[in-house]
Amino acid sequence: MSFQQPNDPICPICNNDGLSHSLYCLDYALTTEKFEIMQCPICTLQLTFPKPLPENLATYYRFKNYISHTDTKKGWMNKIYHTVRQFTLSQKTNWIQSLFPNNKGTILEIGGGTGAFSNAMKNIGWEVTGLEPDENSRNISLENYQIKLFPIEHLDSLPDNSFDLITLWHVLEHVTDLNSYFDTFKKLLKKNGRLIIAVPNYTSFDAQYYKSFWAAYDVPRHLFHFSPKSIQQICKRHEFEVIETKPMWFDSFYVSLLSEQYKKSGYFGSIRALIIGVISNLIALINPQKASSVIYLIKHRTI
Repeated sequence: MSFQQPNDPICPICNNDGLSHSLYCLDYALTTEKFEIMQCPICTLQLTFPKPLPENLATYYRFKNYISHTDTKKGWMNKIYHTVRQFTLSQKTNWIQSLFPNNKGTILEIGGGTGAFSNAMKNIGWEVTGLEPDENSRNISLENYQIKLFPIEHLDSLPDNSFDLITLWHVLEHVTDLNSYFDTFKKLLKKNGRLIIAVPNYTSFDAQYYKSFWAAYDVPRHLFHFSPKSIQQICKRHEFEVIETKPMWFDSFYVSLLSEQYKKSGYFGSIRALIIGVISNLIALINPQKASSVIYLIKHRTI
């Protein structure tokens, strides 16, 4: 496999070239290849190094159990995922509608997976545009929900100032060019629109506990790893501001269970995962920015 490996990787948020070593991770899900996690000491963004070449990235997603690209319910982890997804879809739609009272607006979902969230928003009356890079996932969306998701390249052809809401649910960590995406958000989002970004949080308790086994590092599919500070910094760079943060409560359990699988911990590992998930969520109750995954509600910065 070929990789992009500059001599001195540069932080895309603050342009700092003095990145330092954080830890090493294996691609436990597929290849067992070893990758380095490097961290910017200024904005605290972490980067996967080396980064696969764009033409090779797709090969790291081609395995039957990659959960966002399949609707299979085989296996207990997939069953848990789908059960939780149905519950969280209701939570998401109710929260979003509370942000836009008496308004059914236009929404752009980037990284639509198999179409479940786009379908949920359509069902409450929103005009939905969904983008998904994986062809198989787009086909599942069309078959299951009659929703046509477009290839990610369609992003460049969308009209300016056309969306009340743009969402990225566990997507930003996968993109190859952070600044290009934020430039696009700025163009596409209406003046009073909202941007919702949900990403894993490497400053969470479960991340600190599992370290290199933390499943949400998911190298090299996750090219970037975010802290609340790094999200705030990239928003500031592109004239956005974070106005609310919310924990994703179930992620601490799901990620901890996967992490224990990577450690080959067996039955007692599953019990430990539940304990770690509870501790992580108790900490997030006090400080939502310590959750395993954090939802950021973002708007254009007012001057």
